[in-house]
Amino acid sequence: MAPSSVVVTIEKPLIEISDVKAQAFPDKSKASSPKQFTWLLLLKAYRVVSCISWLAMGSRDVLFTAKKRIEMNEGEPKNRGRLYRFLRVFLALSIMGLVIEGIAHFKKWHLMTMIHPWEVQGLLEWSYMAWLSFRLNYVAPLVIKLSNFCIALFMIQSLDRFILCIGCFWMKCKKMKPELIIEPEGDDIEQNSNFPMVLVQIPMCNEKEVFATSIGAACLLDWPKDRLLIQILDDSDDESTQLLIKNEVSMWRQKGVNIIYRHRFIRTGYKAGNLKSAMACAYVKDYEFVAIFDADFQPNPDYLKQTIPYFKGNPEVGLVQARWCFVNKDENLLTRLQNVNLCFHFEVEQQVNGMFLNFFGFNGTAGVWRIKALEESGGWLERTTVEDMDIAVRAHLHGWKFIFLNDVRVLCELPESYEAYKKQQHRWHSGPMQLFRLCLPAILTSKISIWKKSNLILLFFLLRKLILPFYSFTLFCIILPLTMFIPEAELPLWVVCYVPVLLSFLNILPTPKSFPFLIPYLMFENTMSVTKFNAMVSGLFQLGSAYEWVVTKKTGRASESDLLALAEREEEKFPVQRRLSESGLEMLNKLKEEEENRVPIVVEKKKKQKQNRLYRKELALAFLLLTAAGRSLLSAHGLHFYFLLFQGLSFLVVGLDLIGEQVN
Repeated sequence: MAPSSVVVTIEKPLIEISDVKAQAFPDKSKASSPKQFTWLLLLKAYRVVSCISWLAMGSRDVLFTAKKRIEMNEGEPKNRGRLYRFLRVFLALSIMGLVIEGIAHFKKWHLMTMIHPWEVQGLLEWSYMAWLSFRLNYVAPLVIKLSNFCIALFMIQSLDRFILCIGCFWMKCKKMKPELIIEPEGDDIEQNSNFPMVLVQIPMCNEKEVFATSIGAACLLDWPKDRLLIQILDDSDDESTQLLIKNEVSMWRQKGVNIIYRHRFIRTGYKAGNLKSAMACAYVKDYEFVAIFDADFQPNPDYLKQTIPYFKGNPEVGLVQARWCFVNKDENLLTRLQNVNLCFHFEVEQQVNGMFLNFFGFNGTAGVWRIKALEESGGWLERTTVEDMDIAVRAHLHGWKFIFLNDVRVLCELPESYEAYKKQQHRWHSGPMQLFRLCLPAILTSKISIWKKSNLILLFFLLRKLILPFYSFTLFCIILPLTMFIPEAELPLWVVCYVPVLLSFLNILPTPKSFPFLIPYLMFENTMSVTKFNAMVSGLFQLGSAYEWVVTKKTGRASESDLLALAEREEEKFPVQRRLSESGLEMLNKLKEEEENRVPIVVEKKKKQKQNRLYRKELALAFLLLTAAGRSLLSAHGLHFYFLLFQGLSFLVVGLDLIGEQVN
């Protein structure tokens, strides 16, 4: 009786609730009218057509641009490097493998692994069975060993990156910053005698787009005039650029600024030779510190007052390095991705190493050196293309300490074209390997502690300069597509996807606004691995391109607005004096007018030099990865397929020079 009564009480509310719901929402019970259904179908059809047309237009634009790139690069000499030839052979083998695997997939030959060899019919089937046996017994074990070795290197480097991030997080929590010692006798800053003698050096070479802003910013530094000397170290071989710089220097000298123009006729030793020549001047002995700025750097007026005090009371400090920030970080996708990379470098690597090790690689600019530290370390040497890292390592071996100031920032410019960025990265990754070969004996025989020697050899050089480009190229550009044709050696998902995404997430933390570019950043870093690997090998084995030193091309995109801002600050500092010569902005405008009036042949020559290029190594890797993606699709690998597809497309975009500044 009791169970039946329970059933009755349950059924009635259910019926009543359904009735109430039907009465409360009468529209829900009605079917959609045919007119509404037709409009819904039309709306969906419109969205589909719009999406297809957008994809078609985008594909057409990409193909048209690619066709133009190929036509423009037909007359250029082809890259005959060993790496390029290896990639071509690897690509040919992968295409042949894809064809064979495609035939095997559609004919279901993979089922023949379960039948006996005498049941195989046809030479082609027998050849495929022989390949499967050879792959399983000989090829797969070698690939597995190589992949395990690269995975071990990958995890060691990932652990190093993770420890650096923990160190940065610890500094943030504890609010740790470099210690500033204030002595009682240094409180009175009104007397000029309390200001040390400072030398400012600005090396440059054919950089007419940015010279005026850097010179103007240096001349407006808030420091007593009689205790400051500015050296403009010009290595330009273009007479019009020399004239522009001379006029700018003359204008500031007439305003009372202590500034000198120096020009070398023979550019031996590149930037290192330029700085070495300037330090050989007799009057340098009167100065205690030297601040170095590249031609596109614009220090704030209080830069010296923010950096020089850290030397006071710290006789062991040889270098105070400021952080870079960029005027054109949002110019295009290339500059956004560079900003992510460099912000992590300064925020995490430089800051943590400076706080806990008192050592980091000098960035070549936006830093102040104690001249005594430079002299005791041997001065500037012309033996590598990374003279900044060279002097930093030698100063560290002599016991000097470094301080990194993350709060002091200096404006500069990022390369906006892929060609300029690639040349910069080649120099930055071949130079450390040159330096490692040269410095290894000095490191082993130096008097510093074993811990510092281990840090220099294992972490600073091997792990971050050699192992990183080696495994990133070998693992993700060679082994991963190879495993698509050798399923026995397939890489696990955590290697292909999870750990790289986590590392990219850590890299992007210092720039939270860049989180939408997380995946493009991961793809682009893997794409740059071929350039970094090639540079590392050329520097390690002293190949032909190891000593190539090309000045990074500047666009001066922000120069005019910066010149106007400098002019306003100049009027505040020199309210009475008038300009006694033309400003840099006026001279630039005149030069542009002269260039427009030149003969058309010269204009055509300049245009030809600024054409976008094709990058054959990147294109070879693009087709290699896309071929591997096709093989992965046959096997339904899932995430492996998507990674290879998007990585191949990123190589294709870079190889066609579709990233960064676009020129005709």
